Amino acid sequence: MGYKVAIVGATGNVGREMLDVLADRKFPADEIFPLASRRSIGVEVSYGDSRLKCRDLETFDFSKADFCLMSAGSSVSKEWSPKIGAKGCVVIDNSSCWRYDPDVPLIVPEVNPDAIAGYTKKNIIANPNCSTAQLVVALKPLHERAGIKRVVVSTYQSVSGAGKDAMDELWSQTKGKYVPGQEVDAKKFPKEIAFNCIPHIDVFMEDGYTKEEWKMLAETKKMLDPKIKLTATCVRVPVFVSHCEAVNIEFEREIEPEEAREILRDAPGISVVDKREPGGYVTPIEAAGEYDTFVSRIRSDPTVDNGLAMWIVSDNLLKGAALNTVQIAELMIERGFMNKAA
Repeated sequence: MGYKVAIVGATGNVGREMLDVLADRKFPADEIFPLASRRSIGVEVSYGDSRLKCRDLETFDFSKADFCLMSAGSSVSKEWSPKIGAKGCVVIDNSSCWRYDPDVPLIVPEVNPDAIAGYTKKNIIANPNCSTAQLVVALKPLHERAGIKRVVVSTYQSVSGAGKDAMDELWSQTKGKYVPGQEVDAKKFPKEIAFNCIPHIDVFMEDGYTKEEWKMLAETKKMLDPKIKLTATCVRVPVFVSHCEAVNIEFEREIEPEEAREILRDAPGISVVDKREPGGYVTPIEAAGEYDTFVSRIRSDPTVDNGLAMWIVSDNLLKGAALNTVQIAELMIERGFMNKAA
């Protein structure tokens, strides 16, 4: 007897990726329920070799499901996640709605699996921000070895992190007729995104940082270590899929680049591609569609004691969202929290 899985937001970028990941990883599901808003009722989505029709979120009986993988935004999650959890269905939410709630565990399975036990307080588990997920996967094994004091990170984030409309906007601005500097129709972004970089993701806060940058700080502290200091600059770039991060790390103890390289090679969820030659590193195109987080250009940072610099790349729709969500569900089963073994 397997599990019954509902997916809220099944027609979106991440929802569709969730369906693909569930099928690809052979998740022990007896039944999949794709759910969406009323305007998407009857829309078909792919699950393995099958085509499934979306049902209405508002009329679905969640007592029939074991897991609800939620990817429909904060407002939907705020309204529905407590109701779904009260039905006995475990919600794994991709929005920012529950990440900072002390009664909701924020989980990356390679980083803080033990924290998942806290799900019982609300029957909700939060998935971190996409830029944070790939960062902490790489930081965790290094922190265990040498103790991280401070992180400086600059992100280069693809437009898929802002949804399908953002991808469409990049495409429409670049296809054929676009000339840099001409007037463009910018709706999803505050400035043109084609052939451009925008140092602004999410809303600005009073201290001048954006909410996206604050998320990286708050989530790293919650999942990894509250003593870690972190500053971020988050930039949207004209790439469709995969986020990149240039990261400088200051450690409490000495750690050499070669040792860091070996530690990361042995760490779960990471592939090290670090040849000191042209092309000996990973770019967004190579990371797209891959489950691993890639680390390249590992080197000493001579500006601080015990410093390293590195380049981290990951598919934001996978490890940053859909894959991590499915991995959390797998962890629930592995830890024996879901008493309905297949």
